[in-house]
Amino acid sequence: MDITIRAVRPEEHTALGEVTARAYLADGLLEFGEADEYLVALRDVARRAAEAEVLVAVDDTGRVLGGVALAAGAGAGADLAGAGEAEIRMLAVDREARGRGAGEALVRACVDRARAVPGCRRVVLSSHLAMAAAQRLYRRVGFDRTPARDWAPLPGVTLHTYGRDV
Repeated sequence: MDITIRAVRPEEHTALGEVTARAYLADGLLEFGEADEYLVALRDVARRAAEAEVLVAVDDTGRVLGGVALAAGAGAGADLAGAGEAEIRMLAVDREARGRGAGEALVRACVDRARAVPGCRRVVLSSHLAMAAAQRLYRRVGFDRTPARDWAPLPGVTLHTYGRDV
């Protein structure tokens, strides 16, 4: 299967929002399951696209396999990034499409795009402790743990952080 990485199109916002929400739910990443308030943000691709660059992975039929947001610098689209950094947010791949390289292609595309951002020297991201496969992927593409930047968006939910130079 061929996978293409490109900017999300407005008509794909709903599909990507559902892929993202289903991935987070199925992986047990939401403290409150279907009642978790973060589901609203995961489904709101239009807002992400207004605040950051949103990329999708699509197959040769145009089916959305996954997506990711890349926020350049500190601002509305970023939780962690500061000056000179870009942040990867909400990486998700449909469970049926996993193992085909879509997640890695999305992360590599983010690193490539960050290189083109004037003044960007580093890419950072946060990862839930349960995201073991994603963490292996991050290390494989050159990210290192940055434990001094770990943070908790909610009491009892600690996010590990990673970074790599561009």
